[in-house]
Amino acid sequence: MEFKEEHVAFRKVMREFADAEIAPYAREWDRTKTFPLNAIAKMGDLGLFGLPFDERYGGSGSDFTTVCIAIEELARVDQSIAITLEAAVGLGINPIAEFGTDAQKERWLPELIAGRALAGFGLTEPDAGSDAGATRTRAELDGDDWVINGYKAFITNSGTNITSLVTITAKTGPEEISTIIVPAGTPGFEVEPAYDKMGWRASDTHPLRFEDCRVPKDHLLGEQGRGFRQFLSTLDDGRIAIAALAAGVIRACLEESTAYAKERTSFGKAIGAYQAIAFKIADLEVMAEAAHLLVYKAAWLKDTGQPYRQAAARAKLYATEAAVTATREATQIFGGAGFLDDTLVARHYRDAKVLEIGEGTSEIQRLVIARGRGLPVR
Repeated sequence: MEFKEEHVAFRKVMREFADAEIAPYAREWDRTKTFPLNAIAKMGDLGLFGLPFDERYGGSGSDFTTVCIAIEELARVDQSIAITLEAAVGLGINPIAEFGTDAQKERWLPELIAGRALAGFGLTEPDAGSDAGATRTRAELDGDDWVINGYKAFITNSGTNITSLVTITAKTGPEEISTIIVPAGTPGFEVEPAYDKMGWRASDTHPLRFEDCRVPKDHLLGEQGRGFRQFLSTLDDGRIAIAALAAGVIRACLEESTAYAKERTSFGKAIGAYQAIAFKIADLEVMAEAAHLLVYKAAWLKDTGQPYRQAAARAKLYATEAAVTATREATQIFGGAGFLDDTLVARHYRDAKVLEIGEGTSEIQRLVIARGRGLPVR
């Protein structure tokens, strides 16, 4: 697959940024579970949060392929930072850019696109993950206000010092789900303590509680009752982006394992001289190339206005499952050293599992793909 000249140049910029501004500090952020506001500010200065958005709000109007390159290169050195960007762009900004009114866009987008503010997307609940139709959070009109009651779980970028809003899904009728913007600090909106996670420790993730939380009627995002369709569209884009993140992880495992196999000796030889190790690295290269092609085909389909839901599901399914395998195999190549948190492969091993879960589990991707083949699977 050939990239445009500007894509190649942008990848070089992103790799240099990731190596200089993220990689040296990622281990400490992970160890201390620190959300790195200074790094987020530098990402904002680089224009990363505004890549695909309209220039009138401060964006650069880039294509989705460019977004995927940014996420992939960040993920190569730190998944927490990569998911922060992915969620900020795909789940935080994109719904407002795609479905918001002019007034909503003018109010919220400039600060979000500049990276001076973040937004979360409150879809998941304890009993409503893949089964989003089981949403229990409710919003009822009372005069000119929506009154919201409910609970959301595992919401990224929802409790940082610069979080300005979350967009949530809520039942606004018996068979009706809508999306509503809830500004941070609104009375009745409580951000509960952050989760203690196995991985993505420098990423911000919280449960959210709403108790008689009132927001103005004009905070409805898009058409009432169209929230289900809106978030499906949002997730299609997100699946490509998560696949790009996974591709960056596989690439890191390939690069780190190759370097280690050339340096580490056993029985008088570099371990890469033994088939047991060399074949693992060969498998890593195949996984890296396959994930790369699936990701950027899906991005190209989106960029050229072609149907891409199936391609997004294929990319997400393969790349994320391959990333989990790649991190396990890279850890095996590193041996005892791979069990130490000082190594990048160990951190990637912990971080990678959630890739098979977030933005649609592997099981949901298989369901989407099977239905795309015309199978009446449930």
